[in-house]
Amino acid sequence: MRTRSIVILLAVAVALITLFYSFSGSLDQSAYVDQIKEEREDKDRFMRTSKESPFSDTTQKYQGLKYFPPDVKYKITASLVPIKDKKPIMLGTNDGKEQRYLEYAYAEFDLDGYHNQLLILETMEAGEFRGKLFLAFGDETSAVDTYGAGRYLDITKAPGSNSITLDFNLSYNPYCAYVEKYSCPFPPGQNLLHVAINAGEKVYHE
Repeated sequence: MRTRSIVILLAVAVALITLFYSFSGSLDQSAYVDQIKEEREDKDRFMRTSKESPFSDTTQKYQGLKYFPPDVKYKITASLVPIKDKKPIMLGTNDGKEQRYLEYAYAEFDLDGYHNQLLILETMEAGEFRGKLFLAFGDETSAVDTYGAGRYLDITKAPGSNSITLDFNLSYNPYCAYVEKYSCPFPPGQNLLHVAINAGEKVYHE
């Protein structure tokens, strides 16, 4: 009888712990979604009011940005694979020019049955962005739901780490997706994914 009581108590304890972590996970996910929405509201405010907005010196009326709903599935922890012999790489731009970058590392992850590898680049041009990491990619949504020339994702350096977070909910369009006068690099060929990234910013002009 005593043994049976102990088993029942253990079962109840396990159920309570499972419920606690399930509830805690729901709260964490809700907070994450709220954070993404807040960042989008901040960007919308910037686009509408800032002098640095691509719409500030054009007669084109700002229509508001469009997004996929936030989805934690697309906040991915990828393996960070270093490149030993880093080489400069030239990316073509929408206005027929080229921009120079330096190979930094590969981000590798599995998604929807595919093993994916993205090349992260480091900015070489002089100025405030020198040394910043740059990731441009295309996917199966490109030219359908998202900008045809690819989207960008900001990456933070993590020296000594063997992993990196790729939050595609934060992926965004280059300025040339809104106004033609801007020069924007295309993704390198190896960054054209064979999966649909249904996250982040959608196409602006439909």
